Amino acid sequence: MPIIVNLDVMMARRKMSLGELSEKVQVTLSNLSILKTGKAKAIRFSTLEAICEALQCQPGDLLEYLPGDTRYDTLDNTPDNSKFK
Repeated sequence: MPIIVNLDVMMARRKMSLGELSEKVQVTLSNLSILKTGKAKAIRFSTLEAICEALQCQPGDLLEYLPGDTRYDTLDNTPDNSKFK
């Protein structure tokens, strides 16, 4: 997926643990972990806003677009056959 989530980078810069962030933004540890590991397929703007407020950053500090070959999912290396339907 060409969208990269840099939540772990911003948390490290702010010296904040996942547990601390979870408490501040009222999002479960498991949901933040899914976001942090890049496994999330979507994020609500209200959640993004809360994370930005807690980490004192901009959405662009957390999300990055890397263009490239999107035929393969970076997590499981299986072809995305939806282009061929």
